[in-house]
Amino acid sequence: MEKIDNIRHSLSHIMAMAVIKKFPKAKLGIGPIIANGFYYDFLLPDKLSETDLPELEKEMKKIIQQKLEFTKTIVSKKEALAKVKGQKFKEELINDLPKDEKISFYTSGNFTDLCAGPHVKNSSEINPEAFKLTHIAGAYWKGSEQNQMLTRIYGVTFNSKPELEKHLKLVEEAKNRDHRKLGKELDLFTFSELVGQGMPLYTPKGTILRKEIVNLSNELQQTIGFEEVHSPQINKAELFKISGHYDKFKGDMISAISHYSKEEFFLKPMNCPQHTQIFASKKRSYRDLPIRYADFANLFRDEKPGELSGLARLRCFSQDDGHSFCREDQIESEFKNILDIINKALNIYGLEYYIRLSLWDPKQKEKYLGDAKVWDKSQQLLEKLLKNNKIKYETATGEAAFYGPKMDIIAKDVLGREWQISTIQLDFNMPVRFKLVYTDKDGKEKNPVMIHRAIIGSPERFMGIIIEHYAGAFPLWLSPVHIKLLTVSDKHVDFANKLKEEFIEQGLRVEVDSSDETLGNKIRKNAKEKIPYTLVLGDKEKGSDKLAVRVRGEKELWNVSKSEFIKSAKDKINKRSLKLT
Repeated sequence: MEKIDNIRHSLSHIMAMAVIKKFPKAKLGIGPIIANGFYYDFLLPDKLSETDLPELEKEMKKIIQQKLEFTKTIVSKKEALAKVKGQKFKEELINDLPKDEKISFYTSGNFTDLCAGPHVKNSSEINPEAFKLTHIAGAYWKGSEQNQMLTRIYGVTFNSKPELEKHLKLVEEAKNRDHRKLGKELDLFTFSELVGQGMPLYTPKGTILRKEIVNLSNELQQTIGFEEVHSPQINKAELFKISGHYDKFKGDMISAISHYSKEEFFLKPMNCPQHTQIFASKKRSYRDLPIRYADFANLFRDEKPGELSGLARLRCFSQDDGHSFCREDQIESEFKNILDIINKALNIYGLEYYIRLSLWDPKQKEKYLGDAKVWDKSQQLLEKLLKNNKIKYETATGEAAFYGPKMDIIAKDVLGREWQISTIQLDFNMPVRFKLVYTDKDGKEKNPVMIHRAIIGSPERFMGIIIEHYAGAFPLWLSPVHIKLLTVSDKHVDFANKLKEEFIEQGLRVEVDSSDETLGNKIRKNAKEKIPYTLVLGDKEKGSDKLAVRVRGEKELWNVSKSEFIKSAKDKINKRSLKLT
């Protein structure tokens, strides 16, 4: 990975060279590498559009062919400021550094840029046919809406042209699967400026899909002893001060105002502080543990407008959230049980996954609650648990929750994209902060351990993921409509409605299309709706107990008796099968 990262970083510099040639008065922001490529931010004197990108690419290829060396120099802060004179964003970055900081620059040809590197030694190491500038976006300087809006140009880079072409095909496929596009086409959800950004409205069909996701999580968690609770969505600030969210998370919380109280209130961003208070509501014995609470109440986070993206990033959402209060000797069994239902859920959805052990960053202790001893203990315990159960995992420093380490489940969709969805988190801090206790067998009071967990995370965000994973062609049990009945003419409408009632009595979700359109138009329209089963109803079907079922994605009709079809459909729904036949 180091070589391709060096290539990507070098291409961001080469892109800056091409931009400066086109716009000599451009001001440079930053140009880091990102997954699969790079970007660079510019303040430009004139407008740049995506139609200009081929011209920039052509110039970049000319620069690559010059076989330019990338040479590094290290200078003092004073010298660095002299080098970037007139480049206000670079000056700001340098001024943010300590006075005695040694600062590095990289030079390629007549272009010198403030940069820590690394880069390729020579531009000849870059394959000019294996990169592409993809799109342009607006980006605030340093990510703050208080700063100037810059023009960000994105590019992708690979080692070879076939790798690039494969990636671009996946990107195109991802566009076709975009849940925002399919959500509108399939009539699943909508957004309204009057309601507010990041607050989705679910249609009847979208509500069915969301309910099915929630129902599965609820069924699975009940098998390991979780009981559903419900907690208020507005809470006093004091609750979050004790939990630590006020200090560590306040910038992401939405405040609420009462006309009759001077107290500070917030819309809750998570359920864990509320669950501690249910635990604290009465005395607990070691015999009572584990105590397990689950909560689907709405949560709220004050996301920046530019970061909101369909169902992937919202201001109002829920979680299949759960908290287990247990003794230390129960931690391993709790983790195993939770991991088991996560595994069952992802198998049902047909998602592959791997486990990431997310640890704290000891160099940034101020980001976390608790001291190093507590973190060492909890991290060692979690790693031991993974090893004892022979579970393969990767580690990620700095990805822990602020109150404890966690085991994150990273799912892969059909396009190979990774999504962090499920999580199991070990927390020794919050029970102590809230003075939660139980009476142990020796009669002494002890703090329980708190395990935070989610099965698929946010049902709303997960809904966006599976819309794209299935490209809207859901398994039968998830489909808002199981069966569509298409009438050949008006004289078949009564028969269609009678058949619809029979199917509904059997728990099947059915729609009738009796519109005054040609049968061909109805079939084409229905194909776009991605409904699993379609039945055309005419004279032949009216006089027979046999059904000719069009199965989504198959050319041949499925000729089957009505009773057998109903039995097969119900069986697939009950088993939550991924197959339609």
